[in-house]
Amino acid sequence: MEKEQANVIEEPKEVQEEDDDDQPMLSSQALEALKEFLSEQSNNQSHDENGRGEDSEKVDLVTEDWRLSQFWYDKETAETVAEEVRKLSVSTSASSVVCIACPTLYAYLKKIDPTISVQLLEYDNRFEQYGSDFTFYDYNKPEELPQELKHAYQIVVADPPYLSKECLEKVTQTVEFLKKPGDSYLLLLTGAVQEDRAAELMNLYPCGFKPQHSSKLGNEFRLFTNYDPGERLGGWEGRNK
Repeated sequence: MEKEQANVIEEPKEVQEEDDDDQPMLSSQALEALKEFLSEQSNNQSHDENGRGEDSEKVDLVTEDWRLSQFWYDKETAETVAEEVRKLSVSTSASSVVCIACPTLYAYLKKIDPTISVQLLEYDNRFEQYGSDFTFYDYNKPEELPQELKHAYQIVVADPPYLSKECLEKVTQTVEFLKKPGDSYLLLLTGAVQEDRAAELMNLYPCGFKPQHSSKLGNEFRLFTNYDPGERLGGWEGRNK
C-alpha cells in the first residue's frame, strides 16, 4: 500500500446509510481509522513546528493521501527491508536497486546509505522531488518505461498497488523488464492472499517477517522473495519447496 495506487484493503471512504438520513456516514471502523490518522497527522505537524519529534530517526515523507489510497510502511518495516536490500547490495556488488511503488523503502534506503543507487518507480508525481531517481510509473502500462532501465537491476523490490491477479500479472511484467538476466534478487511486499500467485508468477515464497503499515491496516501482509535470506527476515518458507 505504498503509493497512490496502493493496495486497497481498508477503504477509508467506506460509507453506510442510515434509514432516516440520506447523508452518507463513515462506518465505525473507518471512523476510528480516520480519527487515528488525523491524530497522527496533527502530532506530526506539531513535531515539525517544534523542530523535533519523539522519534528523530524517522524519515519524513509526503503526507499519505487517502484519496489516492496511499499507506506508508511503519518505521520497523521500512528499516528491516531497507537493511536487507543494503546487505544484498553489498554482498552481491549490485550497483543499483529499483523500487516499484514503494517510496517509503526508497527514503529509508537513502537514509541508511546515501551512496546507494536507487530508482523509484511511482505514479504520484509529488515524488519528482527525488529528481533523476524518480521515474513515473503506471502499472497499467507495465513496460512503458525508459529503455535505459531495461534489464538494469539485480535487486528489484515491488509493492503492487492492488491485491488482484491482474495487477500482480502486470507488475510481474515490469519486474521482468527491469531485472538483469541471470541471478537477480526479487522482493515483493503484498497481501498474504497473493501467496499462490506470487509463487506461480515469479517463483517467490514468503518470509517469516510480516510488514506493517503506519495506518494499522487490518489485512495481513507478507514479504516474498526468490532467494533464501537465511536467518534474516524471520526465515524463508521456500526452503522446502
